[in-house]
Amino acid sequence: MKTARFAACATLDAILRGRRGLDDLVEASDLDSRDRAFARLLAATTLRRLGQIDALIGGALATPLPPRAHKVQDVLRLGVAQLLFLDTPPHAAVDTAVDLARTLGLNAHVKLVNAVLRRLAREGRDQLAGQDAARLNTPDWLWDSWCAAYGEDTARRIAAAHLAEAPLDITARDDAPSLAAALEAEILPTGTLRRSTGGAVETLPGFAEGSWWVQDMAAALPARLFGPLAGRTIADLCAAPGGKTLQLAAAGASVWALDRSEARLDRLRQNLERVRLTAEVIVADAADWQPPHPLDGVLLDAPCSATGTTRRHPDAPWTKGPGDVAKLAAAQDRLLHAAVDMVAPGGLIVFCTCSLQPEEGPARVDALLTAGAPVVRRPIHPDEIGGLTPLITADGDLRSLPCHLAEKGGMDGFFAARLEKR
Repeated sequence: MKTARFAACATLDAILRGRRGLDDLVEASDLDSRDRAFARLLAATTLRRLGQIDALIGGALATPLPPRAHKVQDVLRLGVAQLLFLDTPPHAAVDTAVDLARTLGLNAHVKLVNAVLRRLAREGRDQLAGQDAARLNTPDWLWDSWCAAYGEDTARRIAAAHLAEAPLDITARDDAPSLAAALEAEILPTGTLRRSTGGAVETLPGFAEGSWWVQDMAAALPARLFGPLAGRTIADLCAAPGGKTLQLAAAGASVWALDRSEARLDRLRQNLERVRLTAEVIVADAADWQPPHPLDGVLLDAPCSATGTTRRHPDAPWTKGPGDVAKLAAAQDRLLHAAVDMVAPGGLIVFCTCSLQPEEGPARVDALLTAGAPVVRRPIHPDEIGGLTPLITADGDLRSLPCHLAEKGGMDGFFAARLEKR
């Protein structure tokens, strides 16, 4: 029988060597809900602390493991994650790792797994105290990029924010104060409701009734940049899973929701049905699609490296690289030019990405303007985003960082720019 630890080990392998996504792998698991949650927690914790864990394992080995012993390395990683970051009793962490090694047919390495984990059970916590966690757990390419873009101090604060699990952020369909009381949630300056994680989302008050949806506070900001929406027609490009579509529809817009993936749009349709909102859902590549008439606005939440969502998706730093950023930036350019063509003169384009990489944010807007596109920047004002002035750049764009509002639990890293068609 497959155990949660076996599933976590397979998940780790698929992420680190197959570059697959954590949540997709967990959802595809045939485990029951409790084991699936534990498998995700174990894999996510290992990824979140991967640099520290590998440094500890390396220090406990007389010679490095060869590349072909990657399964042994993953068993050790999961064992260290339990020992030092999930507070599993040492005997249980060691014994279950040894059992996992045997299950995987790694009998020749059982003694090694046992010895390394027993040593780290004795010495690991003292070694942790001397580690530079923020730096160790950030791949070099990201660390160098963030230091260049934001400075080393901010890069360190970003990396430190990624070590904590994100809280649960909620967007209310209406009547946020009553919903906040029912959910025992705090209302943030932007209007997002925030509560600590824990328990199944589907069992929380108001979920079944469609009173709210899950959406990080930063992700909820771009849709607000259109101003009043009643009676306006807006296309939400790359719309699935649909948080921004729901926001636009709840604010009174007539929404065209596009995505290339039929499966992802099915989830959007389910969300629309649950919250009792409507939108025109279209399976199409936004780079090629043309609306039947010019639109009042376009929201382009473009495909990106998603490095700004590392708190929620700790696999992101380990499944992407600089080459991916370059390819995604080229796709963003195509989508931005298509978005401009969709909008009537005087209409707005809100371009956003959940990336911390400047190549996937301000550089794309600069490239669009340099190419002579008939648009101008319309600066964002603090009162549009809950008075959070530090989130506004010198160009008037939005740039949130995971370390912003740290005293309240932080937020995802997002970039957004508002453009008006001339």
